[in-house]
Amino acid sequence: MKYTVMFKILTLLLNKRKMTANEIARRYEISVRSVYRYVEEMIVCGVPIDVSRGRYGGLAIADTYRLPAGYFTREEYAATINALNAMSSQINDENLISAREKLESKQKSEKRELSVCGNIIVDGGTWGDNKKFSEKMRVCEKAVNECLSLNIDYISRSGEHSKRVIDPYVLVFKQNVWYVYAFCHTKQNFRTFKIGRIRSAAFTDRTFEKKPFTRDDVDLNFYYTENELIDITLEIDKNSVADVEEWLGVDNIEPYGNALIATITQPNDNALVNKILSYGGAVKVLQPEALKNKIKTAVKNIYQSI
Repeated sequence: MKYTVMFKILTLLLNKRKMTANEIARRYEISVRSVYRYVEEMIVCGVPIDVSRGRYGGLAIADTYRLPAGYFTREEYAATINALNAMSSQINDENLISAREKLESKQKSEKRELSVCGNIIVDGGTWGDNKKFSEKMRVCEKAVNECLSLNIDYISRSGEHSKRVIDPYVLVFKQNVWYVYAFCHTKQNFRTFKIGRIRSAAFTDRTFEKKPFTRDDVDLNFYYTENELIDITLEIDKNSVADVEEWLGVDNIEPYGNALIATITQPNDNALVNKILSYGGAVKVLQPEALKNKIKTAVKNIYQSI
């Protein structure tokens, strides 16, 4: 009985996205206390439900959360839901209504949109994508297009966990990574958020009006100052050039005698060291000396840990 009710609450939230504990308690004839207890158990299991109390509070599930895909096609879903709608208008059966709501929530999970701009198609997913990232992209894109504020659960590079309300203005694609440029209500200023660091996102009940802005207003060096960037020169093994081109781009690699050389500017952090090491010796640092020493130290530490 307990887990049956919990699953009903989950599918109801997937369909409605936000309800009060009192509404759920009346629907399933349980106490408000039981509703909160069931929701807490679902949160422990990883379901991103936001619990807010007060006059305008309620239980809201992240718009980025979806159940695993099933075996219905979109046309089969539509036909089945239409039939259930017709039947439920004639037969007042709680099980029939519950089945329809489950299918409606499932149908929404099957919808995966691709950004289309003129002759460009952008697929926000990754290879072997389990749709978690794609759902975050879908929600952010919808928020940008329709001026919808978002509640996000965000984890910063330093590991700081925070919940914020943001007004997304534009999506930014840089160095093969997606970001959203938005006005942050917590900081009362514009910030750039890495979409991969958004743990969950949910639409609020609010819309916003975009202030006029241009491309120059968006700081594309949002993570690094000039002091954190360094000019580096790399020598690339010809057998690995295709892999390195994926990282640096074909325009940044030039033949120099019998070698292939890349002179670029990169963030001076541990991620750069790890990236170079990931090529297993196919990328050799020529300059600067400080970076060469970092690579040597990292290799020594790896050897000693084996």
